[in-house]
Amino acid sequence: MSAAATGRLVRRDDQDVVVLERTFAAPVADVWAAVTEPERLARWIGTWRGDPTSGAVRFRMTAEGEDVPEETYEIRACEPPHRLELHAANDYGVWDLRLELTEADGATTLAFGQVVHDRAAFESIGPGWDYYLDRLVAAETGADVAAVDFAADYFPALQGHYAALLAGPAD
Repeated sequence: MSAAATGRLVRRDDQDVVVLERTFAAPVADVWAAVTEPERLARWIGTWRGDPTSGAVRFRMTAEGEDVPEETYEIRACEPPHRLELHAANDYGVWDLRLELTEADGATTLAFGQVVHDRAAFESIGPGWDYYLDRLVAAETGADVAAVDFAADYFPALQGHYAALLAGPAD
């Protein structure tokens, strides 16, 4: 498989945000379930536990291996089935994530965004999001998620795209 870098840099609320999109031949409710239900998330990235109505959940990236610790993600906005905003701060940085879903003509587009808090780290983070979103596409289309290979196809292969992206001005 040959991966493609899909991130673009935009300015949103006086912040640089890298946005990556994927389109699915599925209704918005189905894609929402794929990015919010623990069992569906587990197929491509990780899982969560807790009570989302409390404003936070414990998330663990199972795609990284069994020894990855859980992290607390604060739910800053949740408007099913169209918008989810999350925040976390951990040993790897600050994570402000926004998922926006729109449906048109029987297809749903997921726009995944992350605020760029650490420009130097993002040249590694960007390829990771392409990797995870391609795993989501594989999971939702019945393809082999394990065939999406980070080391072979995403990093360092896509690193240059994100370094160049962050070197220029945002849209």
